[in-house]
Amino acid sequence: MDAQTLVDERGELWLALAPLWLEREPRETDYARMVEVIQRHDLTLHELEWVFRLELAPVLARHQMSVAGEWRRFDDHKLMRQLVAHNLRLTGWRRKSWALFSGLTTMMARHRWSELMERVAVARGETGY
Repeated sequence: MDAQTLVDERGELWLALAPLWLEREPRETDYARMVEVIQRHDLTLHELEWVFRLELAPVLARHQMSVAGEWRRFDDHKLMRQLVAHNLRLTGWRRKSWALFSGLTTMMARHRWSELMERVAVARGETGY
């Protein structure tokens, strides 16, 4: 997959979910926007979990752990470049390695992710996450 295809297929979703890693708790409007974007992408909860763990967390967790990192707000253009670069390399052993360590890269945002998935399940009329 090339960079433009990644941006076309995932860009909106990635940018909508990025606030889960900011230092502040997402507002109701943030969650509502995330749910709205997720609904347009027609992914299962299981597929969304892997987007969270493999496509987003390895890049965004670095921002949280960096003293000089951007964790109050993101530069969307810079973040998109980082996400595309990461995802273009996300094959074979890299994919397996990130899957193995995804518990570490997701732990700081897991409570927010769980809240979001509950909201998505409710919006879809599904029972719990």
